[in-house]
Amino acid sequence: MSAGGVPPHDSVHEDGHEPRRRDFINVAAVAWFGVGAGVAVLPLINQMNPSADVLAQSTTEVDLSKIAPGQGIVTTFRKQPLFVRNLTPKEIAEANAVDVGSLRDPQTLAERTKPGKTNWLITLGVCTHLGCIPLGIHEGDNRGPFGGYFCPCHGSAYDTAARIRQGPAPKNLFVPEYAFTSDTAVTVG
Repeated sequence: MSAGGVPPHDSVHEDGHEPRRRDFINVAAVAWFGVGAGVAVLPLINQMNPSADVLAQSTTEVDLSKIAPGQGIVTTFRKQPLFVRNLTPKEIAEANAVDVGSLRDPQTLAERTKPGKTNWLITLGVCTHLGCIPLGIHEGDNRGPFGGYFCPCHGSAYDTAARIRQGPAPKNLFVPEYAFTSDTAVTVG
């Protein structure tokens, strides 16, 4: 030892404590355990992710270019029918003329469509009563007394904004999350 009781080598911390081999081994063991735990847990967490076939069904791409005003198509979204309808100016006016306060499930057409795209009504084609598929998406279908959709199972009638107006259905046809990817394409989901 040199004068003052300080060891002759440079391995002394500022607090005067000399690092020991045991400190290094403890830090290394804890780090090794942390890495090992992460490697062991990662596959368990990863197995909770949805499989590729489920991810493929989680979104639906729809080409809007072939749907003329007043027409609609049926496609599928998460194994359920999806109605995509191009409303005419008359159908939009009829939907906007309804007193929202008189509706069982009050929503405006603007709340059910995207800004600037009020003519595109996208809903699940499943009656909210017992899950039947309503008529009205195809030309010549019975659209009921309100010009939208009519469920033949128990008589629920929806208007041009797919809002429940008559019958036992408690809610409007469900509008899923969707976004326009271009003027002629939409991604649902």
